[in-house]
Amino acid sequence: MKMSSWVAKVEMAKLMSLVTLLMANFLMYSVLSMPLKHGFYKDSCPSAEAIVRNAISKAYAADPGVAPGLIRMHFHDCFIRGCDASVLLNSTNGNLAEKDSMGNYGLSGFDIINQVKVKIEAQCPNTVSCADIITYAARDSIYIAGGIQYAIAGGRRDGRFSLAGEVTKNLPSASFNVQQLKHNFARKGLSLEEMVTLSGAHSIGDSHCSNFAFRLYSYNATHSQDPSLDPSYANYLKTKCPMSSKANTSVDPLVPFDSKTPNRLDNNYYKNLKQHKGLLASDQVLWVNSNTRKMARNNGNHPSAWAARFASAMVHMGSIQVLTGTEGEIRKNCEIVN
Repeated sequence: MKMSSWVAKVEMAKLMSLVTLLMANFLMYSVLSMPLKHGFYKDSCPSAEAIVRNAISKAYAADPGVAPGLIRMHFHDCFIRGCDASVLLNSTNGNLAEKDSMGNYGLSGFDIINQVKVKIEAQCPNTVSCADIITYAARDSIYIAGGIQYAIAGGRRDGRFSLAGEVTKNLPSASFNVQQLKHNFARKGLSLEEMVTLSGAHSIGDSHCSNFAFRLYSYNATHSQDPSLDPSYANYLKTKCPMSSKANTSVDPLVPFDSKTPNRLDNNYYKNLKQHKGLLASDQVLWVNSNTRKMARNNGNHPSAWAARFASAMVHMGSIQVLTGTEGEIRKNCEIVN
């Protein structure tokens, strides 16, 4: 055999080995990570989404606060480790979980998600992830509270880790300015417009006085009260959050984000900003900044357009760093790893 022919065969064998290795890696990655899919449980658990929807409807009828609680839970879950239900895991010996971080103070809806999981497990064991249940619950809450309807893909899997220390490092603070908010959302792949759009979720639900009391009594060295607050609104807030509650950490009243339609997810949030009645400092800064003010004004003037953008942004948020395929696991109990 000629040397050139032998060398050519050796090189061809090397090339084929490389192709085989690349194909194997590709197939392995394809199994590990797969795209989310609409109707993911159509065959494996066709009743899954209906079970979630019925449970949320029943819970909302008894307490409208269920909707903002579940929407907030979805947001807090996705911003920490991605949408993997890590927010549901309980603390263990030697590890403080996300739900017990001060950054998740007041977070609610855990009992509802756990109840839904029990019902689904009874019909479809080891099939539907807690991460998908949270996502479906947030979508159904948005429809029930605001009439905003959208389809969401499934296929998320549950994470095995939950660290309290990661919460405040990833969630935006109630005192953030626009630049800080922009950076925080950009780290999750969300645009400035999506940040402004998703902030509209603050048209329902409430917030503890501790999140904004500094705007009323100790804003800065020049102003004791935040000058961006409407004076009459500030006086109203002081009746809800007296100085005594600021000094006593065991007393932390709740105040609705929107006193006009507190249980209705609508674009009134943006109208409140225009009137300088944004509850949190991180709300009102959207009107102070010229770039975000234009977006906020547009959302306030065009409710249908905002609703469509909100639905799209929720779908995008629901895809942050998801685990799919054989990544993670399907927890039998949302509060503990298998």
